[in-house]
Amino acid sequence: MLTNEMRKELIQTAVEAWRKAYAPYSEYAVGAALRTDSGTIYKGVNVENAVYPLTICAERVAVFKAVSEGEMTFSAIAVVTKNGGTPCGACRQVLAEFGLETVVLIANLGGELVLETTVGDLLPHAFGDADLEAGRG
Repeated sequence: MLTNEMRKELIQTAVEAWRKAYAPYSEYAVGAALRTDSGTIYKGVNVENAVYPLTICAERVAVFKAVSEGEMTFSAIAVVTKNGGTPCGACRQVLAEFGLETVVLIANLGGELVLETTVGDLLPHAFGDADLEAGRG
């Protein structure tokens, strides 16, 4: 269960991460803070590149950091932008890989919660391992 204290901590951690984003081209910085079921929080920032397709989003950085440390069950992720933007489709799909029930907190740079939802609500009819199994044969 995600308490109000946990929500505040996650959003504040994402705000702190936002300050380290590398977004010289779009100037659209994103900070993320991913809470695993063990209680560990992993930060992520978007990292842009002059070759635009090589850019990576903050949400995926946080997920990949967690997975690289052996954590694969997540309870919540906070995503912070100046205007409270939601994760892109690629990030939604990566998050879906690890659980449609993960809580997604969308906040603005002031730390105000703009939207609380789940990965499943952000990505209805997500493609997953069951789809791969059904297509084999």
